[in-house]
Amino acid sequence: MKTALFIFVSVLFAAMPATQGAPSGQLRAGVAKVDVTDRTAGPVNDPLYAKALVLMSGGTTVVLITVDAVAIGEIGRIGDGFLTEVRGQLQKEFGILPGSVVVNASHCHGIVRPDTAQLAVQAVREAVQHMVVVKVGVGTGHEDRISENRRLKMKDGSEVDMRRAYSLPRDEDVGAVGPIDPQIGVLRIDREDGRLLAVMYNFACHPIMNPPSKGNSADYPGFASKVIEDTLGEGAVAFFVQGCAGDINPVRYKEISRPADAEPLGNLLGLSVRNAVGKIQTKGGGELKISSEIIEVPRGTDLDRRIGAIQSEQTKLLGSLKPTNINFKTFLPLFLQQRLWSDFPSHNVQSYLHEKALERDGLLKFDGDNRIQVEAYLQNIQIMERLTRLNTNMALLKKHLAQNRAAAKPVLEVEVIGVRIGDFKLVTFPGELTVQVGLNIKKAVNDPHAFVAGYTNGYIYYMPTVEQRNNTGYAQEDCDSLVAPEWQQIFERKAAEVLKKL
Repeated sequence: MKTALFIFVSVLFAAMPATQGAPSGQLRAGVAKVDVTDRTAGPVNDPLYAKALVLMSGGTTVVLITVDAVAIGEIGRIGDGFLTEVRGQLQKEFGILPGSVVVNASHCHGIVRPDTAQLAVQAVREAVQHMVVVKVGVGTGHEDRISENRRLKMKDGSEVDMRRAYSLPRDEDVGAVGPIDPQIGVLRIDREDGRLLAVMYNFACHPIMNPPSKGNSADYPGFASKVIEDTLGEGAVAFFVQGCAGDINPVRYKEISRPADAEPLGNLLGLSVRNAVGKIQTKGGGELKISSEIIEVPRGTDLDRRIGAIQSEQTKLLGSLKPTNINFKTFLPLFLQQRLWSDFPSHNVQSYLHEKALERDGLLKFDGDNRIQVEAYLQNIQIMERLTRLNTNMALLKKHLAQNRAAAKPVLEVEVIGVRIGDFKLVTFPGELTVQVGLNIKKAVNDPHAFVAGYTNGYIYYMPTVEQRNNTGYAQEDCDSLVAPEWQQIFERKAAEVLKKL
């Protein structure tokens, strides 16, 4: 019976053109999820999944796959051939055209199995076998408690970012922080009888908090989806779609007073999605559309100049290091003495009063000399921290300079997908879009139900704004990037155009 059903559905799919807009009519959907956790890679805290949502209306088919992985190709366990393999297999089995298949990585840093491509196809097969008539509705949630912008705007006009690869700048040098996007885009899919089938939610934040155990984990999106699925019940599947998270960290990401823990953050997000789902009314006959096109964005041609600027700054900083008579062992007690007892750091007060009565100033001069040594040592520490940030980001620039020089073209060809499910609209991009890009697109489109996803159908590193890309402070977003500043206007215009056409 299952074999006959599979053959029937395969023939049905093969007969459909996959990328045409569908008129209002009956909408069908199927969902499935498959565990893709590599349990040979060490301890496992919580499972990683590949989840499939298959939708069909009229002559249109849309396949959305979400994977608990760092990226779709280029970095992490998933290879560059993943998308081609999945699309090729789905076209072979079901006649689904490649442009109708959308794969989003949550960007968690869990380790998936080597055969995740085959498992993703398996999830689609299972979803196809359980297609039902559905009703859809769209809404939004709000969550501003779990994320923060990781870029710090310095008082000198530059920006640095918060990473575990290096230290934070001095508090007194920081002037402001960047924005977040607290909006959650939510798609609700019900069976025809009103029972919930699936929830898709779009949110922007790096999943890099991890559980205290440090075991393999889907991070906060995994915990959020579990909350949604457990509280809504009915076998519903929750699909997390990563947004414009390029410069968005989990809140208090740099905290060292307690173990990092993604679960409370995921619980907060999951409950916020759960609340939004409860307010959404679904209806039948929703539109189903998908578009796919390739755009060209220019590769950066100034990476060698930026490397040269860092090298010049390194030389200047090295030249500013000061000789001192102290090391860390002697610095620390001197520093504490001077901060705790600024007037009398070396001895009790009577010694100072005794010297004063004898018209001597040996202790005062001694304290003065020590203060000079401590300040010099502190400045050297700050220079070391700046050099660490510069070294880390220069390595990224050198990596991408080599990639751009080896490339056959001066542009990157990237796929932009537009999807409409009922009134839910989504545009995608294969890079780590920074949050301002998403905010700009939403403002330009002026549609409360239009959303933006990065990390989709490939991976081309960070996509900073023009201002970030030209930053003189050097942060990961503007150094771990292949593109020229002009990319931003090209994509933002195209994304707004795609969303308005849906």
